[in-house]
Amino acid sequence: MAGMKLDKIDIRILSELQKNGRITNVELAELVHLSPSPCLMRVKKLQAEGYISGYSAQINIAKLGRSLTVFTEVTLKNHRQIDFARFVSTVKKIDSVVECHLVSGGYDYLLKFMTAGIAEYQAIMERLIEMEIGIDKYFSYVILKSPIVKAHFPLDSIVEED
Repeated sequence: MAGMKLDKIDIRILSELQKNGRITNVELAELVHLSPSPCLMRVKKLQAEGYISGYSAQINIAKLGRSLTVFTEVTLKNHRQIDFARFVSTVKKIDSVVECHLVSGGYDYLLKFMTAGIAEYQAIMERLIEMEIGIDKYFSYVILKSPIVKAHFPLDSIVEED
């Protein structure tokens, strides 16, 4: 996004919105030290420029019932563009895959699965292997506990300043 140059107020707006997407414009304006009208104009511009891609609720999964989180390292047999595209196209259709990252290092992809349990995860992996989408090997890491999970990003440290 080379179009819009963000200033400190824009960064504060984004920081506050990622913490509470339901905040009123008046409350947001107060937190970022603007009057409501200019604050709303900035929010709309941040949305139009694609800095704000949407709003959602954070769900307490533990309240819903049993769940299992598994991180899976996947290495593909071949490394042509078509192999990567086929793999991503397939895993994109699996609801239990909540994240998919192409990584550097000893394997190709890091997947994050959210399933009802180990049997469901195992069934998904067996289906993926049977589909012959180019998986050479995979390693699974079952999450026992997540002591730190943040829903917001450290915007002040990742946004370039002039």
